[in-house]
Formats: sequence, C-alpha cells, structure tokens
Amino acid sequence: MHSLLVIDPGRTENSAEERSSPTPDSILSSCGYVIGTAASEDQVFPLIGDTDAFILHLPVTEISYWRSILVQHKVAPVLWWCTPRTATLSVSACGDDIMVDGILSPAMQPQEIHWILHFSSRQCFERQQWLKEREQLLSRLEERKWIDMAKGILSKARNISESEAYDLLRKQAMNERKRMVDVATSIVKVYQMLQDQT
Repeated sequence: MHSLLVIDPGRTENSAEERSSPTPDSILSSCGYVIGTAASEDQVFPLIGDTDAFILHLPVTEISYWRSILVQHKVAPVLWWCTPRTATLSVSACGDDIMVDGILSPAMQPQEIHWILHFSSRQCFERQQWLKEREQLLSRLEERKWIDMAKGILSKARNISESEAYDLLRKQAMNERKRMVDVATSIVKVYQMLQDQT
C-alpha cells in the first residue's frame, strides 16, 4: 500500500487551533505514503484510480455515505481518522452499522499506522472474497430452487420419480446444449403459464 486518499470535507471549516495540529495528510506523508486530499466528491473522483486506501477524516455519521460512494468506484480499504473533531458525534452513532476496515489517529506511531493499513487491506479483500462466495452460493440456491420445481412438475406430469425427473432434465439440457437451470426455468414458466390459463 503506497497511495492514500484523505477525504476531509470539513477541512476549510477547522478552527485555528485545529489547523495548528498535524493533519492526517501531513502525518501519513511523513510515514512515507503518497497522499492525495479531497474535500468534496468532485475532488475525489479524479484521484480514485491511483488510490490504495481511503482515509475518512469526518464525523462517524458521515462514514456510511462516503463509503457507499467510494466502493462503487473502487474496491479499497476504508479507514476512519479518529480525532476529537470527528469523534464528537460517535456516542449518538454507536448503534449505526458503520463499516470501516480500520481506525487511525494522530497519536499513532508510524509503525502502528503501517500495521493498521496492512491489516485493513487484508480485511477489505477478504470481505470482498467472502461477498463473491456468498453471491455464488445464493445463485446456486436459486438455481437449485428452479431445478427442484421442474423435477416436481415432471415427476407429477409423467408419473415418474424425482431422480428420473432429474435424469430427464439433465438429458434435455445436454440435447439442447443449455444449462440445466435454463431448461428447468423454461419448464416451470410454461407450467405456470398453463396453470394461469386454466
């Protein structure tokens, strides 16, 4: 991980006291990272392509909004930069479903920042893999549902067992050079259409 994008919509609103304290971009660049900064969506989009991780320096209540925007454009870890300014609303937002891959703060040493970024990257990509696997499982379950319905229809219509109906479906799919689920879906839809007409 080399290039980080710090998103800080409140940057121009900071008090003189906050401006005198180290900013996330100055701390992270002193740790050896290449830093981009943005205060609005318009500033974010041109910088997304080269970004390895997003650092959100904003109140907890805005994390979900920004995260949803960012992950639509790129899969990368999203971390929250926790400071007194960004944590002021955290107590009221504790019940919210806030999803971040890690939390950083100005008090962290460079080595701690490196490890948090490393682990957040792993967590982000493991979650992406899990989501893909979940989608595949849901897709298989949906296919299984159509095949089971078609087996039931064939079994009833032809007065055969479900295993014979399954073999018939498989043979038909091979003959038509289609996936079994596509043949099953066609059978179920034709059956439902015929049922609706009677």
